[in-house]
Amino acid sequence: MSHNRRFDVIFFDCDSTLSIVEGIDELAIRAGVAEQLIPLTNAAMEGQMPLEAVYQKRLELIRPDQEALTWLSHRYVDQMVDGATEVVDELMKQGLEVHIVSGGLRQAVLNVGKFLGVPDDQVHAVDIFFDEEGSYAGFDQQSPLARAGGKAEICRKVLSGKVRAALIGDGITDLEAAEAGVYVIGFGGVARREAVEQGASAYVDGPALTAVLDLL
Repeated sequence: MSHNRRFDVIFFDCDSTLSIVEGIDELAIRAGVAEQLIPLTNAAMEGQMPLEAVYQKRLELIRPDQEALTWLSHRYVDQMVDGATEVVDELMKQGLEVHIVSGGLRQAVLNVGKFLGVPDDQVHAVDIFFDEEGSYAGFDQQSPLARAGGKAEICRKVLSGKVRAALIGDGITDLEAAEAGVYVIGFGGVARREAVEQGASAYVDGPALTAVLDLL
């Protein structure tokens, strides 16, 4: 392991960080409920409402089925942020461990991991449940990522406490990783949020994700 390397583990948010897509909003538009839902997402991402206050309500509005999750999985990959592939490739080439940690829906986020070469067990997101016909049947309410503080909880589970880690993300929930001793880099290439710019350990404007390499 290189003694010059600043970090050993890198966490990436997915929505508006690895992909331009904000998945829950895309599903809302597809389901025709965007007008009710998008203000809830913005309030959660800006820190005006706790995540758990809006998470279940959003999913009950959309009720995403298996077909919708497959559609979203392709949307994520079709709309990757410029430089995302190059950044992940470079970090892996240097021997860093890369994880995706997202409050998004795991069945769709897994496709981003596959595209980038991140193993499934290093993709952390919220599972959706379906009935026998593939219709929405709920979500994993025990997932830390469906509530405030969840990203810090996932980071603690992954890290031994001795490794150095950074997280790159655009939202207020990404700042929580600092509670686990993670260096948080705010990314404003897709969505610029003042609270993240002020609260992160470092901030990059983008538009390409390659801007983070100088900090890693």
